[in-house]
Amino acid sequence: MYQNLDLFRVSGQMATHAGKRQANVAMNVANADTPGYEATRIARFSENYRADAVGQLRTTRVSHFQGSATSSAAAPKGAEVEPSPNGNSVSLELEMLESVDAAREHSRALAIYRHAMTIVRSTIGPMK
Repeated sequence: MYQNLDLFRVSGQMATHAGKRQANVAMNVANADTPGYEATRIARFSENYRADAVGQLRTTRVSHFQGSATSSAAAPKGAEVEPSPNGNSVSLELEMLESVDAAREHSRALAIYRHAMTIVRSTIGPMK
């Protein structure tokens, strides 16, 4: 894995995904009082990565066969929460938990990146 530095690419994708999850949480919280708003969820990176790896082709452009720019697992999906009387399905408690989970995912991505950089630096040796 260290031969072509895929670890850096994957950790970057993981950090980007965590940022998208955090933005989705922010959108849900911002619309917590909007009548009829349906909260959305973005699956964890591990679920998206697993879904991409099993039997699906990864696409990077819309023009690729069978694809869109994002996998179906990465697309926002409706949350399974019973809506309030005004039709809003945002649960602030669940959004808080989702936000913490996204922050942990981002921290994990940074830790992986830092570890890989430490290995690369120790391989190169001290700079003079």
